[in-house]
Amino acid sequence: VLVHVEGEFYCIDDVCTHDSGPLSDGELQGCQLICPRHGAKFDVRTGQALTFPAIRATTVHEVKVDDGNVYVKINDE
Repeated sequence: VLVHVEGEFYCIDDVCTHDSGPLSDGELQGCQLICPRHGAKFDVRTGQALTFPAIRATTVHEVKVDDGNVYVKINDE
């Protein structure tokens, strides 16, 4: 999921760590992405799970903006 918040781009996996649901269908509130299935919130800057039922962070990917183009380096870890 690639988002633009407060002038910055962030990218996290499109997977809720609670039930593997798609985070891209969720609502973005500031820097928090809310899973549409059970309401778990993730910080798009860090991937940190902020609320139950998710307790594990999701993977964060490096984003770079160069000459108006947005690039994402996928973190395979």
